Amino acid sequence: MLLMSPPAAEAVPLYWRREFPGGAMQARAVRRFVACLLDGCPFLDDVLLATDELVVNAVRHTKSGQAGGSFTVEVLCGDGGIAVSVADQGGPDEPVARDADPLAESGRGLRTVSLTAESWGWHGNSAGRTVTAVFAGKWSA
Repeated sequence: MLLMSPPAAEAVPLYWRREFPGGAMQARAVRRFVACLLDGCPFLDDVLLATDELVVNAVRHTKSGQAGGSFTVEVLCGDGGIAVSVADQGGPDEPVARDADPLAESGRGLRTVSLTAESWGWHGNSAGRTVTAVFAGKWSA
């Protein structure tokens, strides 16, 4: 009698989503949220830095930072790595990674994300958009 092994089970990706009020003080709450979800991740510092930049951009540059605004953070963890997305309520400008003036106090957020993450991108329009940073690497929660 020939016994066959069952096919290898594919790991099921993990997905979390949480909405936050649009205040600047929420960046800390988002970092705690993501840090708890990804505890033990070997590249957690990079994920947290990029997540912080995405949140700050949503609050500073979109309607999410206005009175009554909000934004949503999504974390997807699978065999291919981790993706963190921040969905905002839209704004007048498209997200762009560029080098800032060396003396400027801000303007490096998406450039930092582009240097920290494996890739990043966005979709949407002035009514709402989602910016995503992807981190490649094997890790399981």
